[in-house]
Amino acid sequence: MALLVCFIVFCSACLAFAVFQLRRRGSLQGLREPPGLPSLPVLGSLLSLRSSLQPHLLFQEMQEKYGPTYSLMMGPHPTLIINQHAHAKEVLLKRGKTFAGRPRTVTTDVLTRDGKDIAFGDYSPTWRFHRKVVHRALSMFGEGSASIEKIICAEAGSLCCLLADTAAAGLSLDLSPELTRAVTNVICSLCFNSSYSRGEPEFEDMLRYSQGIVDTVAKDSLVDIYPWLQYFPNAGLQLLKRCVAVRDQLLQRKFEEHKVDYSDHMQRDLLDALLRAQRSAENNNSAELSGSSVGLSDDHILMTVGDIFGAGVETTTTVLKWAITYLLHHPQVQGRIQEELDRTVGRDRQPQLSDRGQLPYLEATIREVLRIRPVAPLLIPHVALSDTSVGDFTVRRGTRVIINLWSLHHDQREWKNPELFDPSRFLNSEGTGLVLPSSSYLPFGAGLRVCLGEVLAKMELFLFLSWILQRFSFSVPPGHPLPSLEGQFGVVLQPARYTVSATPRPGWESKLTSTLHS
Repeated sequence: MALLVCFIVFCSACLAFAVFQLRRRGSLQGLREPPGLPSLPVLGSLLSLRSSLQPHLLFQEMQEKYGPTYSLMMGPHPTLIINQHAHAKEVLLKRGKTFAGRPRTVTTDVLTRDGKDIAFGDYSPTWRFHRKVVHRALSMFGEGSASIEKIICAEAGSLCCLLADTAAAGLSLDLSPELTRAVTNVICSLCFNSSYSRGEPEFEDMLRYSQGIVDTVAKDSLVDIYPWLQYFPNAGLQLLKRCVAVRDQLLQRKFEEHKVDYSDHMQRDLLDALLRAQRSAENNNSAELSGSSVGLSDDHILMTVGDIFGAGVETTTTVLKWAITYLLHHPQVQGRIQEELDRTVGRDRQPQLSDRGQLPYLEATIREVLRIRPVAPLLIPHVALSDTSVGDFTVRRGTRVIINLWSLHHDQREWKNPELFDPSRFLNSEGTGLVLPSSSYLPFGAGLRVCLGEVLAKMELFLFLSWILQRFSFSVPPGHPLPSLEGQFGVVLQPARYTVSATPRPGWESKLTSTLHS
């Protein structure tokens, strides 16, 4: 009898599996495989990807031969490249949960302690709970928060003081480290309730480890395609490990200090908010997730703060640098922003977030910078968690999906003269309000994996640029060429280093001395 029961159970399982397979095939019936690059065993399509072009430009160019959505083999990994917004939104929004996975790679595992962050962490109940907690914590410092606006304005004022001193000395300067310090201090105040002065050793350590991480992550390293290569000498991977170790020492020190001073009755910063969420989850056994035991480990908290530093500093700083770069190339745009500031804000007060609705040309300029030079031209890859489809194409479980944001933002079918820097494309015909000329505009992504720092980044971009441009005009120092617009591909698309002259605007020379240094 026992043998008969086992046989019946086995047959039932086989029948259920057969029905599942038939349904799956039926659901994919009528679909076809996406066009694909040539592929070889082991190497995949790597030989076809050899090019002097940067990856986002190469993927954009390849759609002329293979169409806007095509497949390739990144070594042994099937990968779908999407260059058009309809399929991108299908991945991000319509089938957001199906494509919510992240690939596990050697470098991101080193960076995130095996995916215990938000950006690179794989989709799971723990990740969903983690993201909910972080979103709730960040919302406390969102657009309606006077405290974060005050922090940003304080850093904008310090930056203006530096520019005034530099101009008074008749000097030009590289804005990159100064913008990095200002944005870093915003993030430090948000996370740790602390900030840094110029030249502080801990700040210099942060700059070094951040640059080391930027130089090694997200450059399609072979070790991420063939993980077994990590067991051979690898200078880039060793550099990443050293930089991450420095970062983690700093984060651990801040974390231990906060645990000592923590109080349920006081919330000083984001780290306090995460500690409170961790302890609440432990006390309630994560009741929010129907009694599951999902919670936040110390590693999750530390990697969350690491995420915010890595993404929050580097991305916002890069956008600010691109904005100044394009203003140098287009002084008429700079002049129009300043006229708008003079008309709306004047010179008797500083710009505030409440002014955003009355400064549409500045807002349009920020949008155009984010369009023409997307800070992450290739969004972090997604992974299909089950067999599914995109458009008329079948997509198998485990397929990596890369959305080429550069192609979306430079699609001639969606944007008139996409290579032209033109903020007015985001304005209505009267120039008095903002419009969205194309649904292919996705600077912060969309859906489940949308950038959590979008609101904070927009606040920083508006306040830093409005404060600076209210007081100064930027130009290229005599004898210097205009900075390159090409960009250097990495974790973010960075402009090349350049030197700029900041000249106080007429009538601001005396006001800068009296107001900013007071």
